[in-house]
Amino acid sequence: MADGLDFIHVYQPATSPDAPTLLLLHGTGGDERDLLTLGPALSPGAGVLSPRGQVLERGMPRFFRRLAEGVFDLEDLRKRTGDLADFVTRAAGQYGFDPSRVIAAGFSNGANIAASLLLLRPEVLSGAILFRAMVPLVPDPLTTRSDRHVLLSNGAADQLVSAAETERLAALLRAAGVDLTVRIQRAGHELTPQDVTQAREWLATVPVASSAKTASRPA
Repeated sequence: MADGLDFIHVYQPATSPDAPTLLLLHGTGGDERDLLTLGPALSPGAGVLSPRGQVLERGMPRFFRRLAEGVFDLEDLRKRTGDLADFVTRAAGQYGFDPSRVIAAGFSNGANIAASLLLLRPEVLSGAILFRAMVPLVPDPLTTRSDRHVLLSNGAADQLVSAAETERLAALLRAAGVDLTVRIQRAGHELTPQDVTQAREWLATVPVASSAKTASRPA
């Protein structure tokens, strides 16, 4: 763990000058190495910042506490979202990557806190790939940012995230002004090759991920 950065994490610098930094956010029970192979699969040459969640649930790392399946501790979620946002900002300063070109890629619990970042601290992310996400919370008031690109990729047969929940999250993100793309997979809660293929194709079309010149703008 680098000095001043309070999340256990892995950082891998970009090997391409035009590539973004991917903030990889694991699901419950994962850790900072869980999604490392996802980085190059989504964007070859991209930098990677992959933190470990700081909450333990029966020994399994998570990014925030929950009271029951699908019932989140909202006070803890807000605090942990702020902590993660501050970590990303400090990491950009320490490692020297462009803080205006960070795209989250999260699965399940990691996707939920990525959605929370978009809603509570949108300046930290230029976009996000949300695999199997649900509504983390509904801010009041809702901050709108029209320059954020988001892919929501959920499963049609997911027993944890219903179709109605997917629609609620999509509506909330659109209300927040993001440029949203929704993909529904023939899958359950598991991450599939089709998820990755579609996310890679989507990411290649996002301005912030494809060119430093087109992406340079205030966050």
